[in-house]
Amino acid sequence: METIIIQTEAKKAKAIKQFLKAFDVSFSSDSSEKSSKSEESPYNPEFVKEILTAREEEGGKIIDPNNLWESLK
Repeated sequence: METIIIQTEAKKAKAIKQFLKAFDVSFSSDSSEKSSKSEESPYNPEFVKEILTAREEEGGKIIDPNNLWESLK
């Protein structure tokens, strides 16, 4: 017997379980808090809000990546 540990999102885990059932492979599943938290955004919601607000505001400085030093003047 061999043990394989797979850590993935809920959708992928469901597909893997169906695959294992189709091949009549016995398996056990542990839906811990870690797996449910991995589906949430890894970013702080306040930080995301701040970034989105800054993106929408006008007057931001646009930097040309092809002419970086001239864009910073």
